[in-house]
Amino acid sequence: MAINLDKLGLKSIIDDFDLLFIDIWGVIHNGLKLFDNSVNTLNEIEKNNKEYVLLTNAPRPNITVIKFLMKMGLDELKCKKVFTSGDASLEYLEKYHNNSCFFHIGPSRDFDLFKLFKKKKVDLIQESDFLLCTGLFEKHEKELDYYKKLLKNKTNKLMICTNPDLVVDRGNIREFCAGTIARIFEELGGKVKYFGKPYPLVYNLSADIKDKRVLCIGDNLNTDIKGANLQNFKSLFILNGIHSNEESLNKLLKNYNVKVDYIQPNLKW
Repeated sequence: MAINLDKLGLKSIIDDFDLLFIDIWGVIHNGLKLFDNSVNTLNEIEKNNKEYVLLTNAPRPNITVIKFLMKMGLDELKCKKVFTSGDASLEYLEKYHNNSCFFHIGPSRDFDLFKLFKKKKVDLIQESDFLLCTGLFEKHEKELDYYKKLLKNKTNKLMICTNPDLVVDRGNIREFCAGTIARIFEELGGKVKYFGKPYPLVYNLSADIKDKRVLCIGDNLNTDIKGANLQNFKSLFILNGIHSNEESLNKLLKNYNVKVDYIQPNLKW
C-alpha cells in the first residue's frame, strides 16, 4: 500500500534518502510555467543537503533544457542539476555510430543535439544506416498512420530513440513523444535502442548511485516509476500529472505492472 504524503509532505521521509531523481515535465513544470510548490521543495531539499538530479527524457542537450528552465524562472543552481536522455544518447552515438549515416525522425528543433553528426544526416530513409527518433515531424504531429507507412519495410534498420515517453502534456494539450513512434516501429517488427528512463544507463550516467538510498519522483508510471522499480529504488508518484485523467490508482498500477511506495497529488515539501 502506497503511503500518501499529501499532508505529511516530502519532509517526512527526506532523511531516509541520500539521492533523489526528480522528473521535470509534469513535476517541476507543465510545459508553460513552473509549479511554485515544486520549486519550494527543491529549495528545502538543498537546505537539507540532499543530492538530487533533475532527470528528464528530453531528446536535447542539457544546455537546451537549462535555457528553457531559466527562461521560465528557475535559478541557475537548480538548472545545473539537469541531465537529459539526449545527453545519454549522444555519448552512445559518439562511441558507436560516429561514422554511420542516419535518418532523423523528429522536429527540427531537436537537431541541436546532433550538430556534430550533421554531415551524416541523409534525407532519404532508405539511404540511412540507422534511424534516429527524437519525436514527431512538425507537419505530422498527430498523424500516427504517417509513421506506420514511413517505417513499413524499414525494420532491418536499428532505431535509436532518445525519449522513451509516449506522451506529454503541454498545459492542457496532450502531445505524442518519440516513444510512441518507437512503439509503432517495434509493432512492425523493428528493433529499438532506448535512452532515458526507465532504462538503467541514464541513472548511472547522471549520478554516482553506488551504496546510496535513492528516491525517484515522477508522474509517469511507464518511465519514472518503472525505472525506480527496475533499479530497486523507492518511488514517489505524482498523481496530478500525465495519468491524472485515467483510472483509479490500483487499476493504474496493475495495468502498468508497477509498484509505488509513496504518492502525492503534487510535489510538496
